[in-house]
Amino acid sequence: MDRRKFIKSMAVGAAATAVPLNQSDASFFDTFFQKYYREMTKEEKEEVVQRLEAEYKAKYGKDIKVGTEEHIPGVLFGYALDLSRCIGCRRCVYACVTENNQSRNPQIHYIQVLRFRRGTSEGEHWIAGASGVSNLEESVKYYDPPLVPQEEHFYMPVQCQQCENPPCVKACPTQATYKTRDGIVVVDYNWCIGCRYCMAACPYDARKLNWAEPYIPKEQINPVTHYLGNRPRMKGCVEKCFFCIQRVRAKERRYPACVEICPVGARKFGNLLDPSSEIRYIMAHERVFRLKEELNTSPKFFYFFSI
Repeated sequence: MDRRKFIKSMAVGAAATAVPLNQSDASFFDTFFQKYYREMTKEEKEEVVQRLEAEYKAKYGKDIKVGTEEHIPGVLFGYALDLSRCIGCRRCVYACVTENNQSRNPQIHYIQVLRFRRGTSEGEHWIAGASGVSNLEESVKYYDPPLVPQEEHFYMPVQCQQCENPPCVKACPTQATYKTRDGIVVVDYNWCIGCRYCMAACPYDARKLNWAEPYIPKEQINPVTHYLGNRPRMKGCVEKCFFCIQRVRAKERRYPACVEICPVGARKFGNLLDPSSEIRYIMAHERVFRLKEELNTSPKFFYFFSI
């Protein structure tokens, strides 16, 4: 018997000798002593999913499906963003919020669109050139979207870079954060303790902590979710972009919501292991760079300029 099973048996046994467990107590123990997702058997996953779906049904009053689709063999997901096309409209930001059940109050945004003023040399060279990206803090995060694109400015969306060598994984003391075989860095929310070590380790400001109970209007809940993705989260856990795992692993193989919504086609997504994929063509033929590449995080998120 492992440590967690022993603690659970002792806790349940002690509680049983005092007062009988009611349904909510049993649910608490099942949640608190839940195994790591990647250690669960298929049957254990089905049991957990049934419990979660029942809890969400009671809380939101609608049927919410929690998927457990596994990685697709022979696939390593990568992302590319054309900075010469991005107009800073931030539609990607809000499409992400809607698709991934992010809290509306307090607001949680996975994507930040940074606005830069062009200098004496073109801003693109300032970002990707010899000076590196040390001046990202000089960008403007909050601006009036109806006025975009503005003259003498360009825009750079930043989100989780899905690192091949992710510092957040190394920093997580509970191993709640880990990298899957298709390259997506995910969070097992039930094992996250909200210590924020991952937030401190991430050089891209991609991690977001739920300081309060996340609020989503019931009519705005996206009922199609994944256990490691956009299922409703809880207070005290840290979350991040997960490449819309509920979409990219589905049978339909849909693009992430931000890719679908982009009105200028600046966002590209695909399989880095497929030589015929669009993203591999971009890497071979465009001026590509990775954000803060000098940190050796090896992001699978690439920026490029097509014109």
